[in-house]
Amino acid sequence: MGQFGKILKFELKGYFTNKVFVGITVFLVVVLAVVLFFPRAMDLIGGGDEPEPGEPGAEEDREVMLLSGGGEDALEALREAFPEYEVKLTDGDAAAAVTSGEASFAIVMDGPGAFTYFVDNLSIYDENAQRASEALTGVYRLTALTDAGLSESEAREIMDSQVSFEVESLGVDQGENFFYTYIMIFALYMVILLYGQMVATNVATEKSSRAMELLVTSAKPTSMMFGKVVASCLAGFAQIICIFGSAIVFYNMNRAWWGDNPIIGLIFDMPPALLVYMLVFFVLGFFIYAFMFGAIGSTASKLEDINTSVMPVTLIFIAGFMVVVFGMTSGSVDNPLMIACSYIPFTSPMAMFTRIAMSHPAFYEIAISIVILVASCLGVGIAAAKIYRVGVLLYGGKPKMRDILRAVRNA
Repeated sequence: MGQFGKILKFELKGYFTNKVFVGITVFLVVVLAVVLFFPRAMDLIGGGDEPEPGEPGAEEDREVMLLSGGGEDALEALREAFPEYEVKLTDGDAAAAVTSGEASFAIVMDGPGAFTYFVDNLSIYDENAQRASEALTGVYRLTALTDAGLSESEAREIMDSQVSFEVESLGVDQGENFFYTYIMIFALYMVILLYGQMVATNVATEKSSRAMELLVTSAKPTSMMFGKVVASCLAGFAQIICIFGSAIVFYNMNRAWWGDNPIIGLIFDMPPALLVYMLVFFVLGFFIYAFMFGAIGSTASKLEDINTSVMPVTLIFIAGFMVVVFGMTSGSVDNPLMIACSYIPFTSPMAMFTRIAMSHPAFYEIAISIVILVASCLGVGIAAAKIYRVGVLLYGGKPKMRDILRAVRNA
């Protein structure tokens, strides 16, 4: 236990004094501060100097929209649909007014139920014609109903009628939990690839510098392996807590400026039970991959071989990540592939958490998945320690898997 503690302390010191590690953490905290303080900063910069629509002087700054061939009803409907524009009736050449820059765009009525939309440069994001169509459709229907013999009040009552409905979810609101799930999956993806590579690289660096030969004579391989993996896990969690903790603090400082923004509110109002599941699967998922990266790093004779050596493990993880993302985006998180991935230890940290957040798996399913994952972490950790013990003493060309397994069996 003493050897484990010394190795853990040494590895943690290496992470926390690493300029890249500290620099990335500070950079992300600064980015979050800029993003979450943005509404407050814009409010202070604006200072309320710009006139609101409807105030004296506001109408002079608004862009102009022309309506030709329409009546007062169409004019009022367009003014309600386009409050940011000054809508004017015109008898002149609307197209020429748009070309000269007098108006941003123009609506020319070709009949009771048709119009032509004139604009100088049509943007791919231009939705003005669709907005005008929706507004003028109401006017056309109202006119048709009154022409059919109904009074204007009766026609408006029919036009304003809405079918009321209520939504009552008997399970989980996938839209509400989508952001939690995506953040956790993406964070796990980044942490495993980043810190897993760092574990493998650190092991390969010590081996290539021949420092490993001295270390293995003074410490047990199991203590070295577990010390490195636990240190990388603690360093990763310290970084995540620093980043997400600062985000929570910044958000609470600027909550009033964000108002009722639904996306921001969903992100920072995660249910406690979901947070607990997230931590459990996050830790177990990190350990199982970190052990694998550490074992593979011990078999590499040169630092340049790391990327090639860890490629199979990386591809397994990316494949699981893609399966989970496709399941999330399709909304079908309980499809057979996702259910199977919920029990495979290499994919269950992402797949089962996604099902918990966006569906309602039975408690025994969650328990089975966690038990399998814990047992797999222990098994992979023990196997990784044995491979580590043999791999650090293998030099020369890249060893084949059967050679490693034979050496482990002989050891």
